[in-house]
Amino acid sequence: HLLCGGKLFCLWPTIPHSYLFSGCAIIRPPRDGGIRYRGLTQEQVREIVQILPVDYEIEYICRGNRVIVGPKVRKCLPNGTWTDMTQHSRCLLLCPRVWTSLENGRVTAKPPGPPVEGTVLHYSCHAGFILEGRNISHCTKLGKWDAPKPTCLCECKKKLYIGALFPMSGGWPGGQACMPSAQMALDLVNNRSDILPDYELELIHYDSMCDPGEATKLLYDLLYTEPIKIVLMPGCSGVSTLVAEAARMWNLIVLSYGSSSPALSNRQRFPTFFRTHPSATLHNPTRVQLFQKWKWTRIATIQQTTEVFTSTLDDLEQRVKEAGIEISVRQSFLTDPAVAVKNLKRQDARIIVGLFYETEARKVFCEVFKEKLYGKKYVWFLIGWYADNWFKIKDPAINCTVENMTEAVEGHVTTEIVMLNPETVRGVSNMTSQEFLTALMSRLGGKNPEETGGFQEAPLAYDAVWALALALNKTVAPLKAKGRRLEDFNYNNHDITSEIYRALNTSSFEGVSGHVVFDAQGSRMAMTLIEQLQGGSYKKIGYYDSSQKNLSWFGNDVWIGAGPPADRTVVIEEYRFLSQKLFAAVSVFAGLGILLGIVCLTFNIYNGNVRYIQNSQPYLNNMTAVGCMMALAAVFPLGIDGHHVHRSQFPVVCQFRLWLLGLGFSLAYGSMFTKIWWVHTLFTKKEEKKEKKKQHLEPWKLYATVGVLLAIDFLSLMIWQIVDPLHITVEKFTKEAPKEDLDVLIQPLLEHCNSEKMNTWLGVVYGYKGLLLLLGIFLAYETKSVSTEKINDHRAVGMAIYNVAVLCLITAPVTMILSSQQDASFAFASLAIVFSAYITMVVLFVPKMRRLITRGEWQSEQQDTLKTGSSTNNNDEEKSRQLERENRELQKIIQEKEERVSALRNQLAERQALRNRRRPSTGQNQNHSAPPPSSQPDPNKMSRNHCHNSQIPLLYK
Repeated sequence: HLLCGGKLFCLWPTIPHSYLFSGCAIIRPPRDGGIRYRGLTQEQVREIVQILPVDYEIEYICRGNRVIVGPKVRKCLPNGTWTDMTQHSRCLLLCPRVWTSLENGRVTAKPPGPPVEGTVLHYSCHAGFILEGRNISHCTKLGKWDAPKPTCLCECKKKLYIGALFPMSGGWPGGQACMPSAQMALDLVNNRSDILPDYELELIHYDSMCDPGEATKLLYDLLYTEPIKIVLMPGCSGVSTLVAEAARMWNLIVLSYGSSSPALSNRQRFPTFFRTHPSATLHNPTRVQLFQKWKWTRIATIQQTTEVFTSTLDDLEQRVKEAGIEISVRQSFLTDPAVAVKNLKRQDARIIVGLFYETEARKVFCEVFKEKLYGKKYVWFLIGWYADNWFKIKDPAINCTVENMTEAVEGHVTTEIVMLNPETVRGVSNMTSQEFLTALMSRLGGKNPEETGGFQEAPLAYDAVWALALALNKTVAPLKAKGRRLEDFNYNNHDITSEIYRALNTSSFEGVSGHVVFDAQGSRMAMTLIEQLQGGSYKKIGYYDSSQKNLSWFGNDVWIGAGPPADRTVVIEEYRFLSQKLFAAVSVFAGLGILLGIVCLTFNIYNGNVRYIQNSQPYLNNMTAVGCMMALAAVFPLGIDGHHVHRSQFPVVCQFRLWLLGLGFSLAYGSMFTKIWWVHTLFTKKEEKKEKKKQHLEPWKLYATVGVLLAIDFLSLMIWQIVDPLHITVEKFTKEAPKEDLDVLIQPLLEHCNSEKMNTWLGVVYGYKGLLLLLGIFLAYETKSVSTEKINDHRAVGMAIYNVAVLCLITAPVTMILSSQQDASFAFASLAIVFSAYITMVVLFVPKMRRLITRGEWQSEQQDTLKTGSSTNNNDEEKSRQLERENRELQKIIQEKEERVSALRNQLAERQALRNRRRPSTGQNQNHSAPPPSSQPDPNKMSRNHCHNSQIPLLYK
């Protein structure tokens, strides 16, 4: 109780009473270390506890990176001492363990145990090796060895180590054939005196199981265990991606023999990566070459949605774009290709590149069979690494028979990377491809190649080792010039890595897999085998060497049709021209109408002196005849199309149509409108009717009206042609299939005269002409009952206006609707012109001809002129007769007025007599209130009412 400060029982309540005063005293910890007391705190040890009980254990601990040398745990004995007190426990610094191992030699440590202060290492080499450096090294108290680590140098060759990951199992067990192939290449390289004569290559390999997770662990072991690896050789694409991305941190070159992913061609992401297995994009140069050979400029694609196929298709899209080839359709699918195949059919895909795995290929071609997307019109491009009988394998995922599949896949083309040189040549290894296969089969011990993983890729692994050996051999001289050696390589030495990179990048040799050369992305450039399925089996039809851009063609390709199909449905452009029979028939009518116009014009001019003709305003009728002939002449350019003139001359024809028809209408209709306008102006107002009849209609006013209408049309057409001239446009119709079973479609085309704002111009012209026609109809209706000899044919003019207006108002919208039907549109427009002209000329001129012929008026007029010998012209005679008629009417009016005046005089005399008989007073008042009525009539009234017959002769003056 006194020793423990009264608290001993509190600390060890379960200790027997006989041991209360027995135990071990607390000891001092080692330098740079401490003691761990179980169940006690540091405060209890410093302030309370002085003796620890029997069987109590303490543990030594060290600070920092020091380690315990000597007993680490001590136990309290019954005699009051601690165990192993004869041995000191010290905390010493640990020296680097790398000195404790020696490549190709032995290391002996004294004393045994961890390499701490005072440890002495003794070095010795195996037989055949010489120790370079001190054979002894001491670990100092500073944690460092007092001498550099020695090395054991081989008296013959120095070893260079290759770290390889061969997938012996997993998704792609390619290492089963690739590892024996690589080892066979190493043996041959090591036996060559001209390749790395001072070095020996050794392979350190692990099974990656084609699993990136497993490969991560193995990569760590390769990098952190001796010896140093100068190059890494992974297999699968997933593993290669992991290794290549990490290797640049250790300045390591990665050379893969079995990776095809296009993503590995990214030099920014994988700067030190090379591969003897070509990229999946190597198929694309071959495909482009075939597209160009068969003159295809339009293709379609369908792909399974995976990274490898997407990146391959992106590369293909870039290459075909550079070659001037269009990818018109790009379809993809995840599991069900039905919709994608239907889209290919709907968008007229003919040359189709398919990128998908074998199982999905069966699904695709089952849908191809259903959609009939095969045969002589179609060509499919597939990947060549499917099994030869892939389309005959029964698959529960599809509902097509083997016969259906065989029919659908017939004739498709495959591209496959050549992994075995087809030519019998000896490459750098002095071995042909067939000799290589024989040697490999011997190494495999007679295993079935089809059951050995990676058998096809084995030549690539073989050539990968040779590529590495040749590159290392090429670096010996440059490194020696810099005072470096290959054996000096470590993970921090960038110079040696750069030399190996340059050597690999410029590699070029003949291997068992063909010519070995790398592109700028480090991918192998190899030959591609081109095959075609003919009669249910694949036939070689050519090779393509992408490095030399050389196509070797056998010429045995077979097609279902006469040759390679077109890359699209051939569209034959066929212009629709006007029926020549219709054009000829209408032209005959138009020609006869022009003759009729000439006859009418001649008649009107010849009989211009006849009074009846003169009263019809013959100059206006002449204009009408000329306008009708111009409108009829417009029928000819209206029917001229590309069948008659070249397209470059077609705008001229358009101009003729517009100007002939526009000016012809203005002349013909304008002259008739002018007549009816002035008749309405002069003779339809009742209050002024009698006064207007006295007026003389001056001809210049009529001509001025026609001129105004003609000028409006001329200016509007001129502005139209200057601002927005007519040009030729081509209307396309729906494609039509010919009756024969031909791989073509007919594209009907129709030429039109058009301008940029055609609808606007037509709206202005049709609006103006339409208002003019409606106004003409109104005026004709208003003047139908007017009778005047100034324009004696205005009723005939009105009838012509009715017919022309109705035909024009119907024809204009109908021809716009029928513009796409050239025959109907021409027939409707031309016949409307012909009928309008015929009706106008017949209505205006035929009655005049009939009257002059039947009555012989032109003969009597001429005879009267000869008899009288008068020089007065017909106009003066007409005016004289008019005045005589007016004189007679005035005489009747005067007589009526005189009778009225006499009656009024009698009434006035009677009224005056009655007033005189009234009383005078009344008379006086009346006289004051109102002035007396005048007994004389108003002289003004008399001058108006009393007209003497003597004044009648004055009217003639």
